[in-house]
Amino acid sequence: MQRSARETKRMQNQVLFLFLLSLFCGAISQPVRYSILEELAKGSRVGNLAKDLGLSVQELPDRKLRVSAEDYFSVSTESGDLVVSGRIDREKICGRKSECVLEFESVTENPMNIFHVIVAIQDINDNAPRFVANDIELEICESALPGTKFPLDSAQDADVESNSLRKYTINPNQHFSLSTKESPDGSKYPELLLEKALDREHQSSHRLILTAIDGGEPPLSSTTQIHIKVTDANDNAPTFSQDTYRVSLHENMPLGTSVLRVTATDKDEGGNAEITYAFLNAPASTSLIFSLNPNTGDITTNGTLDFEEKSRYVLGVEAKDGGVHTAHCNVEIEIVDENDNAPEVTFMSFSSLIPEDSSLGTVVALIKVRDRDSGQNGLVSCFIQEDVPFKLESTSKNYYKLVIDRALNRELTPEYNVTITATDKGTPPLSASTTITLHVGDVNDNAPVFQQAAYVAHVAENNAPGASIAQVSASDPDLGPNGQVAYSIVASDLEPRALASYVSVGAQSGVVYAQRAFDHEQLRAFALTLQARDQGAPARGANVSLRVLVGDRNDNAPRVLHPAPGPDGAALLDTVPRAAEPGYLVTKVVAVDADAGHNAWLSYHVLQASDPGLFSLGLRTGEVRTARALGDRDAARHRLLVAVRDGGQPPLSATATLHLVFADSLQEVLPDLQDRPAPADAQAELQFYLVVALALVSVLFLLAVILAIALRLRHSSGRAAWGCFQSALGSKAGPVVQPNYSEGTVPYSYNLCVASHSAKAEFNFLNVTPEVAPPHDLLCDDPSLDVCAHDEDLKLAYEPSLSTHQAPPNTDWRFSQAQRPGTSGSQNGDETGTWPNNQFDTEMLQAMILASASEAADGSSTLGGGAGTMGLSARYGPQFTLQHVPDYRQNVYIPGSNATLTNAAGKRDGKAPAGGNGNKKKSGKKEKK
Repeated sequence: MQRSARETKRMQNQVLFLFLLSLFCGAISQPVRYSILEELAKGSRVGNLAKDLGLSVQELPDRKLRVSAEDYFSVSTESGDLVVSGRIDREKICGRKSECVLEFESVTENPMNIFHVIVAIQDINDNAPRFVANDIELEICESALPGTKFPLDSAQDADVESNSLRKYTINPNQHFSLSTKESPDGSKYPELLLEKALDREHQSSHRLILTAIDGGEPPLSSTTQIHIKVTDANDNAPTFSQDTYRVSLHENMPLGTSVLRVTATDKDEGGNAEITYAFLNAPASTSLIFSLNPNTGDITTNGTLDFEEKSRYVLGVEAKDGGVHTAHCNVEIEIVDENDNAPEVTFMSFSSLIPEDSSLGTVVALIKVRDRDSGQNGLVSCFIQEDVPFKLESTSKNYYKLVIDRALNRELTPEYNVTITATDKGTPPLSASTTITLHVGDVNDNAPVFQQAAYVAHVAENNAPGASIAQVSASDPDLGPNGQVAYSIVASDLEPRALASYVSVGAQSGVVYAQRAFDHEQLRAFALTLQARDQGAPARGANVSLRVLVGDRNDNAPRVLHPAPGPDGAALLDTVPRAAEPGYLVTKVVAVDADAGHNAWLSYHVLQASDPGLFSLGLRTGEVRTARALGDRDAARHRLLVAVRDGGQPPLSATATLHLVFADSLQEVLPDLQDRPAPADAQAELQFYLVVALALVSVLFLLAVILAIALRLRHSSGRAAWGCFQSALGSKAGPVVQPNYSEGTVPYSYNLCVASHSAKAEFNFLNVTPEVAPPHDLLCDDPSLDVCAHDEDLKLAYEPSLSTHQAPPNTDWRFSQAQRPGTSGSQNGDETGTWPNNQFDTEMLQAMILASASEAADGSSTLGGGAGTMGLSARYGPQFTLQHVPDYRQNVYIPGSNATLTNAAGKRDGKAPAGGNGNKKKSGKKEKK
């Protein structure tokens, strides 16, 4: 019960200490202290370490709280309690020390820090006193006087303080009593006191029981037997010269070094004065370190002295004479420290992989430096030998932090070998080094970089689908996914929906593939924006432009625009005045080529001619001129077969057939044309088509008028929006530039104004300017016009494919403004130079419009004329003169020229134009209709 009360009081004191410690832990930066009893069960709670360190339970998993004394203690991750993890034997840990403490470190991470923890181990009475020998042999001379004292062997108790050995007792007897003595080192030994003189004859021996009792609750004890043999008288005991001998000895002394000599004397003589020496109750470890000469009392070293293991020795020496008398003394040996231990560098924690974007001051490693020596020999300084972006910071005694001192760049230095050297302050100083390898972890801090600032790819048209046309390449110095580059197309000047059908890029290779065959005439160049993007988080990317130039191939043959065959394939007739002088411009072969460059450079050649010397052909212009005057023997009709070749390799060509007739009037030609009979049903078929066309036009006109009146009533203010349906019912004719106009096309459209009261169909063709179109809502100049056909009705062009996709001619082959031709025949083209292929496009359009207008006019005027006047043959009757056939060169503006085609032949020759000059007539096949 008494022991239980004392333990309860001790626990209360411990709790009070922890409570007071928790009050001041925030204000002082001292080690955390605990006090526990030894031999606590595993899992016993020592204290709430997390709370005492100022940590919350929630942050324990991240901070990774742990202790270095893992053999004895551990930290509960749920509560932060410091608990016992192993057997704590105070006697094993501290031996006979009066104060026993365990000092260790507590380490936290994120951020990394270290705290000192001290746990005081309190002794419990778990060890009973033990005698070295089970029996004590003692000889006492019968002449010993009462009051003589006889020291006995002491018992050893591993416990300390109150639990250590307290007293000795013997069983009651009439001759002896027992007293407890204390030696200078604090140990207690028994001393037997002779109370009554002995009488060997009466009793030669005595047997006593010696009991050693400690101070624990309850007390523990052990016993041994004392065998006393009564001998004859030896009345003088040995005496030492000193009760205590003291000496200092350096550690690491060689074996056999003399420590000191103890000396005892005895006043007796003979055998009773012969003294022998021996260690008294010396443990086995002491006899291994020191040896004692039993005859001389010399003490010498018998093993290695190590200050770090034990710094002080206390030896008991007994001197015994030849009889039964003994004497005791103590020898105290102090071990002097030598600088014989180099410092020890230990990494408590370190990160072998450091992200390169770590901030300055980031803790890389926690280092503990230890030197087992003491004093100056144990003072250690630590430093880094290499020039590395790290430095050491001292945190507490013998602890350092290795932190980042400069910015890291894995691409420059992927790893560092850091050598940490610790040197003590002994003489001579000792040092130790430890090298660690720190790897710099990669982060995605580099964007891909293309090898070129921009890329240009050349690909010829008509390429095979799937062909590689270019390759882009970007590099990224990062590692792993941070350096893996993927390519993609992020922008283009092509339509987004059509982009995928044109090109694609290999995500891993950067190779750009053509998904289709390119056509230079449709697409000459396009631009792409390619992106290289790594796989990091967050991903980084870079863009580069790729311009793809589509080269031209000679894949388009020339196309003859003039002369154009009729619907039935018949060629047109060109009339030439009989009086035409040499150089007279007869006609012009107009051709275009959809290709570009040399592939579109056209040349004109005569393949066949009925009279080779009568006409000449411009090599580059295609102009047909008279080479000489017409002779009396020359035929009136001639045929030229003209070949048009481009400049490609191999060249492509087309042919055109010209039918030329020398006549001063159309009547001279008509008899030949009328000689050829036409099919009986041709005229009736044509009349049927004309009636249907007129009926359809009339219905559409009525619908348009009704719609216009309804809209005008609804929107009276919309006068400008209805153009031809205003009160004037007229619209000024003008060209309209098509939205898809491109260089090399003829984007002209015409507004045709027809007067309903006129007896004849009259067409007013305004001068056409390719650059600027007149406003859409201009009225016709003539207010007497009843009907104004919208420009959408008669919009004409060469060909949809040519107007949309015709490539612009190379500027290297264009003429200057001074070299551009005016009206047909107004200039002689350079036979050896280049000539724009479409310079007479307007003329061709004018001819086509005139042909259509003539058909409509003749059909309209003959509707009420009676039989025999409906077909085209009526146009060539005797009453038909050239005044009914307007000159197609009149009022035609040629792009790039200030001239207007107004009877150019007559003006050129300085003569009045002949009756049929410059008018086109159908051949015999056309007349049959």
